[in-house]
Parts: sequence; structure tokens; C-alpha cells
Amino acid sequence: MKEIKTIVVCGAGTMGSGIAQVAAKAGFTTILFDQNEAALNKGKLSIETQLSNLVQKGKLGLEEKNQIMNRLSYTHHTDLCKGDIIIEAIIEKIDIKITLFNELATINDSNTIFATNTSSISIDAIAEGFHHPNRLVGMHFFNPAPIMKLVEVIQGKHCDPENIETVIQLSKTMGKVPVLCKDVPGFIVNRVARHYYLEAMEMVSKGLITIEAADELMEAAGFKMGPFKLMDLIGLDINYSVSNIVWEALGKPERLTPSTLQKEKVSKGELGKKTGKGFYDY
Repeated sequence: MKEIKTIVVCGAGTMGSGIAQVAAKAGFTTILFDQNEAALNKGKLSIETQLSNLVQKGKLGLEEKNQIMNRLSYTHHTDLCKGDIIIEAIIEKIDIKITLFNELATINDSNTIFATNTSSISIDAIAEGFHHPNRLVGMHFFNPAPIMKLVEVIQGKHCDPENIETVIQLSKTMGKVPVLCKDVPGFIVNRVARHYYLEAMEMVSKGLITIEAADELMEAAGFKMGPFKLMDLIGLDINYSVSNIVWEALGKPERLTPSTLQKEKVSKGELGKKTGKGFYDY
């Protein structure tokens, strides 16, 4: 099992900044990268705000907050992205992920592990374009990363078992519960969760229930967030993309057909919290 001291997180969106916060809180030297400087600054502000809120609520000491912040650094330069593991949390576009990994592989050590936080793209498909497929692992966190405990660790057919063991242990050190799964469409959670979203949207589309009522009922049934609130948090573009990937990979079964209701939202640019409007206004 490899020793992890420095973690590089690529992508300063909601997921990436959340993972960086978790990594720094767990004691790792953490570098948050985003080529978009505005996005990077937004991610930094998000981390600082969340940590300050924890201090105000008495869940985090001021000294510990300062220690966490001191472990974090921010960059929009790829040549500074050097670490023992690279965790990618960028856009769900396979070519962009592969390009980033191959670029970072040229400046990192031969033992550096490359982990993708993809929620639905095949690990083997990414590995086919990556120059070091044995060093690629799926490490799928869930939103919001500082709160959600589950991490899916996905093993592709090319992955070195030692790297899988390292990522499993790393997840535990981060305070997460890792679950090892195979490289199948949607992995575990997103495969199961399709019905949670799709059935709710189908009922709303048919006028059988309102968005608000659907969320209220599911939360009353024990879910932390209703399907529409959760889609807004994740991002409707991301959620819709996952639905399409899983649907196509499984041969387009009717029961998993992506929702036209969600497609319309995406086409309007109403993507949820990150744009200020989705199924709800923010």
C-alpha cells in the first residue's frame, strides 16, 4: 500500500472543493486546481465559508480551522499539480478527463495514483486513453462531499490492486465508508438512484404530484433530500448526463428513459443551485 501525503484535487466546483475540504481536514497537504481562476476563487470562498460556519456552530475549533486552511493551496497552473494522488472532479467529458490525466502524468512521479470522481463514465473507457491505465482508479464521492460518508471505489480491469487498497485506506482516513464495486454502468448508487429521480419527474410531468409535494413526501419517508432538491444540488446537467450514460450503456430500456422535463431545464440553462434556478429558485 502506498503512502499518501499530498492530494491534488482537479476541479473547484461544488464536488471538487468539497473533496479538497475533506482531504485537508483529514490532515493531508491539499492542492485545489481549476484552470478557471474565477471558479477557483469561488471554490476557495466556499471552503472558507463552510469552515467558518462549522466554527460558529461549535463543530470546529478556530485553531483547527486555521490548520485546515494552512494545508490548502490553490492554483490554476497544471505544472503545480504534483501529488501522491490526483483526484479529478471536472466536467463529465471523457476526452477532457483523459487529456488532463495524460498532461499531469508527465509532471508527476511514476507512483502517483490517478483517481476519477466520475459518477457514470466507464473506468475502463477512460483507461483506454490514459497512458498509465494500471494507475487509474474510480473514487466516486457524493454531494455534499464533506457530509456524505459513502465513497464508491471502482476497479477497472487494468488497475493495480495495490492502488485499489491505497484508495480504500485513503477513503477511511478521510472519514468515509468505501465500497468496492465493479466497472458497470452507473456503478452502484447511480444505477439504483435513477428510479428515484425518473419516477418523480414522470409523476410531475403527468400532473400527478407537485415538485414540492414529491420532495416533502420523500423527506418524510426518511430521505435526507427529496429528488428535486437533490437534482438541483448535484446540477441538472450532471444528473441528466448520468441518466443518458446509464440508459445508453444498458441498451436504452424504456424504464430508464431520461426525462424530457429535465432535458428542457438543461436546454434553458436552469441547472440548479449553481445557476440560481433549477426546479427551485435560489
